[in-house]
Amino acid sequence: MATWNSRGLRGSTLEELINRTNEKYRENKLCLVQKIPTPITPIEIDKSSRHITLAYFDQKSTVDYIGTAQGIPVCFDAKECAVDTFALANIHEHQVAFMREFEEQGGIAFFLIFYSHKDLFYYLRFERLQEFWNRMREGGRKSFRFEELEEDYVIPQRQGILVPYLDLVKKDLEERDQAP
Repeated sequence: MATWNSRGLRGSTLEELINRTNEKYRENKLCLVQKIPTPITPIEIDKSSRHITLAYFDQKSTVDYIGTAQGIPVCFDAKECAVDTFALANIHEHQVAFMREFEEQGGIAFFLIFYSHKDLFYYLRFERLQEFWNRMREGGRKSFRFEELEEDYVIPQRQGILVPYLDLVKKDLEERDQAP
């Protein structure tokens, strides 16, 4: 199986890589995580092909993925970044609110960020995102730089898994258990 930074995957989207990872995790009974479709209302449908040609969003979407990993509720959103600075405008207030409430209910929320120019995936803990979010709301930077991130949450390559984020979910949980 190809690794996630294989040149053979060049045309693949972030969503496809995560979906394939989730299928592999499901097959191995490690987790059951699904993509949440964005709710839309069709306005125009091409009758010959039965494809939606015009639609609008019904409501604000919350996160891209939701499910459970070894009995622990997980939710996350996937983002792509082509530079070292990630604009917080790419994350919406209602997403942050949903993730906060999700964690208050005992779940674990995070972002998977693909830094395409570095060809690496990063696991952004919700707690760390909250720090950047609060800084912005208090009049500080409206972004965070790659060098501000925790090095040990870069997702390492792993044979057979395209985006092995479960290793970082485990690390995140262990660090929460050790926190005072």
